[in-house]
Amino acid sequence: MEARNTTKKQFIIYMIMAFGLGWIAETITSTVAINYFQYIMMACMFVPFLSVLIARIPLKGMGWVPHLKGKIRFIFFALYVPVLLSLLGGGLFFLIFPNTYDPEFTIIKENLEATGALALLEAQGMTIKTYMISSIIQSVTWAPFFNMFLALGEEVGWRGAMYPYLKEKLGVTKGRIVGGVLWGAWHWPCMILAGYEYGKEYFGAPVLGPVVFCISAAALGILIDYVYDKTKCIWLPALMHGSVNAFTIFAYMLKVENYDMIIFGPAYIGMISAIPMLLLVIILSLKAKKSNRGEGE
Repeated sequence: MEARNTTKKQFIIYMIMAFGLGWIAETITSTVAINYFQYIMMACMFVPFLSVLIARIPLKGMGWVPHLKGKIRFIFFALYVPVLLSLLGGGLFFLIFPNTYDPEFTIIKENLEATGALALLEAQGMTIKTYMISSIIQSVTWAPFFNMFLALGEEVGWRGAMYPYLKEKLGVTKGRIVGGVLWGAWHWPCMILAGYEYGKEYFGAPVLGPVVFCISAAALGILIDYVYDKTKCIWLPALMHGSVNAFTIFAYMLKVENYDMIIFGPAYIGMISAIPMLLLVIILSLKAKKSNRGEGE
């Protein structure tokens, strides 16, 4: 994926706007009630897209019209590799720490209670377990496609603008790693102030969470950019990002009394549960390096 003639000035403006507006928005969002937090965070996802427009980085060439003949497999990669990695990572965590599993899903129950949604579910005759089953079905069917339109707000900025520029300047591997770290750092205000992703009382808080999240973001960013490179279509990284955001069930399987362990897992951004994702990234990176060496010869 080419850098589309993005100038250094455009890139600097983009980064200033993406992080400036993003961090201000996240800081403000961290002060709102839980009922509104997730909705405002959805709006924050369009800050990178807005920053691309402000920096006047061309949208043309990002792959708005899909040309996926012979590449349909990457749609399934985008949809279900995040699910598979979450299952493997969550399974690995609970294999090591089986006593931390909560079959009653107390955490999701408390979250639903806080937003008033639990009463609505009970009025419809749904239990927490039936709600979780319904959520799983949604997360592997239509939810990734709905989330795709929200994730596009980030993907235009990250994979569409930032990654191509960094890869051109630093090389593919280094560019992806630096880009992933920056993508992770973009979330820091809401992580530190609002406890986004790990809460506020996990082991190593508040320093370890942002660091681990950047490592996870770098790994995930490599997978998403891999799909983008293979398809040249901006909708595919948005779809994969949407799938990641849809399949979050493991985050709610931890017992409340063990929540300080969430930095280790069972969600894919944990130090243990991220291992399958890191292994896949290493395999794909080595395969790409071997392929490039072969072409050079």
